[in-house]
Amino acid sequence: MYSFLTTGNWPDYELIDSGNFEKLERFGKHILARPEPQAIWDPHLPASEWQRANATFTREKGSQERGQWKIKPGTPEQWIINYGQDDLKLKFRLGMSSFKHVGLFPEQDPNWQFIYEQTRQRKAAVPRVLNLFAYTGAATLAARAAGADVTHLDSVKQVNFWARDNMEASGLDGVRWLVEDAMKYVHREVKRGNKYQGLILDPPAYGRGPNGEKWQLEDELNEMLKLCQQLLDPEDHFFLINLYSLGFSALILDNLVTEIFPKNHRTREIGEIYLHDRGQRKLPLGTFCRFAT
Repeated sequence: MYSFLTTGNWPDYELIDSGNFEKLERFGKHILARPEPQAIWDPHLPASEWQRANATFTREKGSQERGQWKIKPGTPEQWIINYGQDDLKLKFRLGMSSFKHVGLFPEQDPNWQFIYEQTRQRKAAVPRVLNLFAYTGAATLAARAAGADVTHLDSVKQVNFWARDNMEASGLDGVRWLVEDAMKYVHREVKRGNKYQGLILDPPAYGRGPNGEKWQLEDELNEMLKLCQQLLDPEDHFFLINLYSLGFSALILDNLVTEIFPKNHRTREIGEIYLHDRGQRKLPLGTFCRFAT
């Protein structure tokens, strides 16, 4: 089933406006303006609304990601926001990085709900969940809050420290933290015969492992998914993958998943994730596939 996912009513986050290759967002009390390559339309709101931003990110010449924040006086460089949907209550520490990111991808809200609900539906008394390319750990915390034994893997040590801060702010504990190359780790887990009731992947288009290992999405994803198929508990599992890579369509992901994974799933969704602004424009923010037994 082809689906479109978007966030629910979340008091501490709002996409206010988008356009001119930028987006205007509110995280808690603070409004940020930063680049967004897919917002090719005109802004809905006047320039005066954009000028209210507490911090604005400007890219360096010749760089698609790196740049600097211009921060208004009195605006903190780090702050905490609350997340809550139904029974899932979390806290996230945000901060303004030199790569325009703030430590959270709020469009993933419906996937955090999926992880939380699916973890609670597993037959295993303590489901084992592996989160690869796990960044600052929102998906990790959703699984942990539902009672899973979670392994959180990212190749950047500082990002794991950030995820640990989010865990502690959310009143959780017990996550296993790994600074590893994802492909190498999954190969080892397959050889060891380990199985998981939940697998979560959010791989970048391009990245490096802790020892310089190269990750290129279109070159590595097919092999990674084949290995993940071997790690899933055949009778009791859920699976979720997110991709944010311009030009990498949901049809590519559909072909890979259909070829690699058995079709004995109770539910399977594939499609796009988006956020809507006050002008009701839908800002696309990646593709996803998720399924469960």
